[in-house]
Amino acid sequence: MMIETDVLYAYIKSEDWLKPTAEKLIERIEKGKFGEVYASREVLHELYYVSMQEGISLNEFISRVSAITAINNLKLIETDYIIDLLAFTLMQQYNLTSLFDAYYAATALNKTDDRIIISTDNVFDKIPGLRRIDPRELIK
Repeated sequence: MMIETDVLYAYIKSEDWLKPTAEKLIERIEKGKFGEVYASREVLHELYYVSMQEGISLNEFISRVSAITAINNLKLIETDYIIDLLAFTLMQQYNLTSLFDAYYAATALNKTDDRIIISTDNVFDKIPGLRRIDPRELIK
């Protein structure tokens, strides 16, 4: 299973509507409840852009990235040209407007066995073969 940026961003922010859920979910990931959980390395790029838009300093951003990369049982998956091509194709086929969402979908489809993505973003629901689970469901 793969985790998307919305949960990770909520986890590292001081305040976010999803933060309580993110904290509980990350705690369960660290305890190994889900085995190894994946994230696309592109989450770091997206987090950079949203953090800069939020007015976060580069030092604070580096601290945020350090917190994410230190999560036990979370493995970052690197992209390659196959993921690139699949992401662009998914954008075209399903009218995805976010390059990052396309990368997450492509990575989940190509690099995970179960093709599950943990996200509150319903854009993933329209992509065949991909199964989205809302993080609020995982902590019940």
